[in-house]
Amino acid sequence: MGVKKIIVKKALGEMGFAKDGGIINWFPGHMAAATRAIKNRLKVSDLVIEVRDARIPLSSAHPDLQPQLSAKRRVIALNKKDLANPNILNKWVRYFDLCKQDCIAINAHSRSSVKKLLDLVELKLKEVIAREPTLLVMVVGVPNVGKSALINSVHRIALSRFPVQEKTKRATVGPLPGVTQDIAGFKIAHRPSIYVLDTPGVLVPSIPDIETGLKLALAGSVKDSVVGEERITQYLLAILNIRGTPLHWSHLSNRTEVSQNESDGKHEYNLKDLRQKRRKPPDISDVLYIEDLVTEVRRSLYETLNEFKGNVEDENDLESLIEQQFEVLQKALKIPHKASEARLMVSKKFLTLFRTGKLGPFILDDVPDSNSSL
Repeated sequence: MGVKKIIVKKALGEMGFAKDGGIINWFPGHMAAATRAIKNRLKVSDLVIEVRDARIPLSSAHPDLQPQLSAKRRVIALNKKDLANPNILNKWVRYFDLCKQDCIAINAHSRSSVKKLLDLVELKLKEVIAREPTLLVMVVGVPNVGKSALINSVHRIALSRFPVQEKTKRATVGPLPGVTQDIAGFKIAHRPSIYVLDTPGVLVPSIPDIETGLKLALAGSVKDSVVGEERITQYLLAILNIRGTPLHWSHLSNRTEVSQNESDGKHEYNLKDLRQKRRKPPDISDVLYIEDLVTEVRRSLYETLNEFKGNVEDENDLESLIEQQFEVLQKALKIPHKASEARLMVSKKFLTLFRTGKLGPFILDDVPDSNSSL
């Protein structure tokens, strides 16, 4: 296992799409001011909930904030657990436990899941409640890990559990990184008074480790336009191939290609509507369409990897395989053969299927030993 990790790192780091793209830089103007404000408020906070993406428990940590965060009462909330491989996620929780760090896997849209987080927070605050009339809980994290969704869920639970003196506005939730651009707080309880502070997602000015940057982009913490959808998709395909993930879909190999029914040819369903908080849920014909699409994508990736005669640990062979997979994905995703910007369309649709969990649960970060940094 250790040898494979070294090979994977070398193969991905040396491939053209990773190397030629260079260091990822995304630092909008509001982030510098927000970072300063967060550091100042951390000094007076009683507890910090650090929200990380469960698919990248290490890569989604903000390196510049770690010295301050590790010195505070902290609970690491691994959000989007519904999109993460549960077996590996459990190993991550055990890893944090070995590091003497409170950690809980959550789904910010699940009331019961968020309630368990609140119970842990209250337990951690018990020793402070006796001597402090007002407590501050900060929620921090990089962009698009689900901080505002968590804040909204906490608010709804708080309204049902505690008397609240005035109506408060929920945090804004959006599908793009960087939606929350200032620091907002609201009162969730009194006797003692407990205030929860939401903060905008902030990154370091540049991400020198290319693979960490690509993981953040793949999870949606960096805008796609900064890195490029095609580059992100190439990275995702490289991970899937090196790990042999498509080989787990062998049961689809004997399946005949999905036949286009009358509605398929003119189907207007937009995969963007799979994202949280979109306008309306898909109807039964949309569900069947999506299922057929996912099946075809999985089958196509299985067949190309299974028939591949090269070595996925070789840079040139792996790039050749990825090029072949772009072609079969275009057909599987029903993108017209002569469509302009076909590769971009393939990338956008494929990334949407991954990010919404339709391709299955994944965790991109390997579980380190207990001596590694949190």
